[in-house]
Amino acid sequence: MITEQSLQKAFLFRQPIVSRQQELAGYQLLLRSAEAGGDERQQNLTTAALCAAYLELGMQSALGNNCAYLGITPDFLQQEALELLPAAGVVLELLLDRPPDKTVQIRCRCLRDRGYVLALGDYRGIDDRSRPLLPMVDVIKIDARTTDQRTLANLAGSLRNLPIKLLAQGVDSRELLERCRNLGFALFQGRHFAQAEIVSGRRLSASQAALIRLINLVGRDVDVALIEDAFKHEPALTLNLLRVVNSVGHRGNRLSQPVTSLRHAINLFGRRHLQRWLSLLLLAPGSASSDPTQSPLLQVAALRGRMMELLIAVDPSGESGRLADLAFMTGILSMMPAALGLPIDEILGQIAVEDEVRAALCHHAGVLGGILALLERFDNDDASGCDELLGQLPGHLDRQTLNTCLSVALRWLNGNGGQ
Repeated sequence: MITEQSLQKAFLFRQPIVSRQQELAGYQLLLRSAEAGGDERQQNLTTAALCAAYLELGMQSALGNNCAYLGITPDFLQQEALELLPAAGVVLELLLDRPPDKTVQIRCRCLRDRGYVLALGDYRGIDDRSRPLLPMVDVIKIDARTTDQRTLANLAGSLRNLPIKLLAQGVDSRELLERCRNLGFALFQGRHFAQAEIVSGRRLSASQAALIRLINLVGRDVDVALIEDAFKHEPALTLNLLRVVNSVGHRGNRLSQPVTSLRHAINLFGRRHLQRWLSLLLLAPGSASSDPTQSPLLQVAALRGRMMELLIAVDPSGESGRLADLAFMTGILSMMPAALGLPIDEILGQIAVEDEVRAALCHHAGVLGGILALLERFDNDDASGCDELLGQLPGHLDRQTLNTCLSVALRWLNGNGGQ
């Protein structure tokens, strides 16, 4: 079957797409391998495999309310299999290197009438390639990284009066994000949110320092009364904890009555989950939100932690038990330099961690360090780097395992049944 073969031969990468409010709006899904060629036949096979992988990995459920942007070649556009994709879950990005003929235009109009959202990739201005499609597309994608400032302004200006959303692709810095935002772009694709400036000696805010104190307390074997007292000095966190515990219940079960006692909430939530929750809050902008689906940085951190946990768990030797909790925390902590703007060694000077976690974060050492390095390459769409690192890790880890773990982790993150 094409999906199983493609998942063994290629990596299913994702690139976040965010709104003007810096909230996650979707993912670009890409299927890539280090050996893939660029000829038209290979592009068509890759498109078919990507769409099949989306369906068979259950990506609509895994992504929740977030749409998947899928690149569609002209040949695959005509395939009936395309209509197996759920109209509510995908954005079809038209990959056209020539003006669309009548057949393509009719097919686009038909898909639009059936509820599909269409996007036009690699926009270079109003010409014979784009003009026939402008009445049918909802999103126009412009590569902001490779387009000079003047040309970018002209391209955006040519579409200003049309009911079309502009998506800036390749946004990997705050400066480029602001430039595109000022030009009227509504969507932004890239990893600018994870490219924070690292400044040694930067002072943490009062709320960040309070979270670190709580993380250290929860991670040590101290009496719950000490944790309770520390929470009492942070009333906003206390209210947030009570809200979270009451909303999720105990281990997913509905509570018979609301939890109003701080000590009850701490005991019910459990120290393991409490430490994870506090660590995610430390990554949140202004440490205001406990919902990872609203922040791209939190999404990457939570996904990386969950994927590390899953990849450790597939170890057939049965030696993964103790490392599972450490794997999740390693994944979360690996994103803290981007969130706090501090080098990892300074962060670890303030947060107590196990020796294996410290070695993984500082030196990519041990099993945890190897998997962390793999996921860092995975998050950066580096197929050859992923292949190289997979060759150094235990043999039970391969491309298909990595792709499947991504789907399971996304489903877990969006509360749709991930284990």
